[in-house]
Amino acid sequence: MKRTGLRIFGVTGAIALGMSLAACSGGAGGSEGGGDGGAEDVTVGVAMPTETSERWIADGEAVESQLEEKGYEVDLQFANDDIPTQQQQIEQMITNGADILIVASIDGTALASQLSSAAEKGIPIISYDRLINGTEDVDFYVTFDNYQVGVQQAQSLLRGLGYLDENYEETGLDEEKTIEVFAGSPDDNNTGFFYGGAMDTLQPYLDDGRLTIGSGQTEMDQVATLRWDQATAQKRMEDLLTSTYGGGSEPLDGVLSPYDGISRGIITALRNAGYGNSIEDGLPVVSGQDAEIGSVKMISDGVQFATIFKDTRKLATEAVEAADAYATGEEPEANDTETYDNGEKVVPSFLLESDIVVEDNITELLIDTDYWTEAEVEAGVAE
Repeated sequence: MKRTGLRIFGVTGAIALGMSLAACSGGAGGSEGGGDGGAEDVTVGVAMPTETSERWIADGEAVESQLEEKGYEVDLQFANDDIPTQQQQIEQMITNGADILIVASIDGTALASQLSSAAEKGIPIISYDRLINGTEDVDFYVTFDNYQVGVQQAQSLLRGLGYLDENYEETGLDEEKTIEVFAGSPDDNNTGFFYGGAMDTLQPYLDDGRLTIGSGQTEMDQVATLRWDQATAQKRMEDLLTSTYGGGSEPLDGVLSPYDGISRGIITALRNAGYGNSIEDGLPVVSGQDAEIGSVKMISDGVQFATIFKDTRKLATEAVEAADAYATGEEPEANDTETYDNGEKVVPSFLLESDIVVEDNITELLIDTDYWTEAEVEAGVAE
């Protein structure tokens, strides 16, 4: 039994502190006093990993604004990619009386102690986009279909290289091309899903010889990028160019990148090595993820080929709906109860879909949906 004092929120929004409800691991079971309301006088702690990424700023603001619109008190904290800071922030949220936690972890294995403390107080824990591992004290997970995101990253690369058409169907191209592959941070649970989906999609092309990874580097300890850091990615790309591509004199056709910040580091290294300033004049095709405005601008300018758009507003909505469910003593609705095993339990999850963004659908996917404005795309800067 996990919950020893689960907080139940009634229709009046008052918190029934100290009530004892036996509930098995997995969150709030049936409750007395559950109802349609629950936001008034309820505090939700929201722990985000960093403010160095546009994506996480947008996530934090979206979760905060949607919770506040429903009447919740919100304690939003960014940890600047520092694990002890995030641990301390979550501990402080618990001490300050948070009733629900929404956590996007820096290191998915580093929060077991803090979440155990939350569980002892009956605080439901929603893992946000990055699965928290190695603990039973995770009640629900909201994310995108991360394996499919990896598939889309590879599909966008294959389209840019000419193997797939605009409908992502085979073109019949049998030309041999050379690529390199990058992965995300090894302490982020999503990294394995992204990389697995991407490599499974590229494998047939590697097997038949149409694609070759020039450096031969495919193991996670070779291709991972700690903290998804742009400078780290740029340095690795520079090292690869020196060791494998004659400092820029040997052909390189494409690079699988799992995140726009990494993509921009890769592109900087490629440009500095003389591969060209755009795809049209010889720059290798580079994929991405998160539709960050700097990379959307580069896609619009023909520099970066693609990114994966994960609408964080929709992800925030699912997190808020999960919080609503717990606030009324209910279980959030999961659409996946099999995939996300954190080493201690399979965490009930809600998965969202993502989209491939290339130059010709920026308007449809990003501007028409009010994610970015046309002026922001033209400037490459968020207003």
